[in-house]
Amino acid sequence: MATINQINSKTDSGNKPAGTIKKKIKKYLYLALTLFILIVGIYVYWSFFFTYSDGTRTGLLQKFSRKGTVFKTYEGEIIMSSVQSSSNVALASEKFLFSVVDETVALQLEKLQGKIINVHYKEKNHTLPWRGETVFIVSSVN
Repeated sequence: MATINQINSKTDSGNKPAGTIKKKIKKYLYLALTLFILIVGIYVYWSFFFTYSDGTRTGLLQKFSRKGTVFKTYEGEIIMSSVQSSSNVALASEKFLFSVVDETVALQLEKLQGKIINVHYKEKNHTLPWRGETVFIVSSVN
């Protein structure tokens, strides 16, 4: 007659390969999940927080407003002219559309509307609804 220890040892040795396979599957699932989270995190950082470029733009601040249905953001428009006539009218111009996150910068821009200004901006790869409509974020006014 078999003892209880002999029965347990027979069933344990039969389950060892199945238990090892389950552990390997669990290990690979954790590894795959970790890699997925890491890749998603890198993509989110690159898309929304990485600064693609930065620089300055100079021109006439034509429009500046606070708008939005759910998220109120500051949006502006600078007319950059490359050629002007003798009466200071821009003949060849380009619009620079931008957003402002910092409220103190927004207050400065509200006071400078209609004047020639110089702004420093950062360009992101994509927009976020609470950061503005454009990828150009103005960080300071000179």
